[in-house]
Amino acid sequence: MSLAPVVSLHNPAAVRQMATRLNGTDFARWAARTRALGGCVQPIRLRGRVDHIDALTGDLLHRYSTDVEPGGVLRVACKTRRASRCPSCAETYRADTYQLVRAGLVGGKGVPESVAAPPAAFVTLTAPSFGPVHTRRQKNGRVVPCHPRRNAGTCPHGRALSCTLRHDENDPHLGQPLCPDCYDYTGSALFNALAPELWRRFTMALRRRIARTAGLTLAELRDVATVSFAKVAEYQRRGVVHFHAVVRLDGPDGPSSSPPPWAAFDVLAHAVDHAARTVSVPTPTAPDLPSRSLTWGTQVDVRPITTDGGLSDQAVAGYIAKYATKAAECAGTLDRRIHPSDDLAALPITDHARRLIAECLRLGGLEELAELRLAEWAHMLGFRGHFSTKSRRYSTTLSALRQARTDHNQHQREITTGRLPFEDDDQVLTVAHWRYAGRGLSPGDALLTAALTGTPLPPLITDRRDAA
Repeated sequence: MSLAPVVSLHNPAAVRQMATRLNGTDFARWAARTRALGGCVQPIRLRGRVDHIDALTGDLLHRYSTDVEPGGVLRVACKTRRASRCPSCAETYRADTYQLVRAGLVGGKGVPESVAAPPAAFVTLTAPSFGPVHTRRQKNGRVVPCHPRRNAGTCPHGRALSCTLRHDENDPHLGQPLCPDCYDYTGSALFNALAPELWRRFTMALRRRIARTAGLTLAELRDVATVSFAKVAEYQRRGVVHFHAVVRLDGPDGPSSSPPPWAAFDVLAHAVDHAARTVSVPTPTAPDLPSRSLTWGTQVDVRPITTDGGLSDQAVAGYIAKYATKAAECAGTLDRRIHPSDDLAALPITDHARRLIAECLRLGGLEELAELRLAEWAHMLGFRGHFSTKSRRYSTTLSALRQARTDHNQHQREITTGRLPFEDDDQVLTVAHWRYAGRGLSPGDALLTAALTGTPLPPLITDRRDAA
């Protein structure tokens, strides 16, 4: 959920700004740059120059300055992964994540095709229950009542412990507790904060279990097999994260080597299930906050990934990439940081999210829990880990994919405008001077960006240094 205003054609100021831009002498250059950014709606604006200097003589060979750009600024893509911030850049991130995950299943992008041979599993690890919430349940393709419990009675706060409604997919009650006063907000916040550590312990337990099944020590396992993975975090509507992951059992040198004969899917699935059900992480202790042990939820899903039928590599890569661009907005919170001085009652968030944020801020004020940084990550409901991660040998990297795209764009620029005569000269120094000049678009520029690139009109994101 964003606090930014929505761009609209009914805004007279936006229409005037759009007309001014269209009639400007630099519109062609502005439009070309807008198309090159792919429709980024919160571009970073920079002022400065780049000097190319002869290292032997000190002569200035060439200078680029943002003075030649519209408004005297160079706009560069924000490159955010959040779809709520910038749909265009988030789509690029989603596509890169898709290619990264799929390359680890079928090869490509520098990964050998032999990677498709080792057993691979699609794993879902959920969070435990912190209290009953409204949910959309289906059975045999039909939506069934939420929590149909006969003679359920009421909780100590007088609220019914059952719900017979058949919730619609967009029902705002989904994910909300049946009784907010009974819900374990402390446990929810602590689970999100410690989920990365729980995942780390899971991967360690997974390797230990595989080694034990094969009758090996961990050191001996490294000589014959490697566990590779790529994972993404997803927020459930109740405000806690769970993880989707591709787990693959390779040979000792990763995807370029074959796993041992005993490395079958059943071995991998057994190890995943065992590790998920046995690992735990203790919470820090504080006055009036006894330590507890956090574990994964009871729902652990392990399914084989195939290249022909069943759960395909394309479906898995698309599923993981989809969640790589999302955050906690589905739980009714914000996509920006919240400070202790903010008035929570005035924020446009759900009551459930407000309670979760308030609990993060409260726990974040405890000295014993300072390392969890709960107050700093209250807008993420306590989760501060990376949304998408992978092991070193799983496949290519996002950096490699971005560099390939940069090289391609550079090649296209050279075809269009040619190369500077000294660009390949090792004796030429490149000295850049940049300073931040703001972020975002004016309402009029946002309308023109949508028209030029065909992207939807997103919330307008600006800062105090934004210029018209």
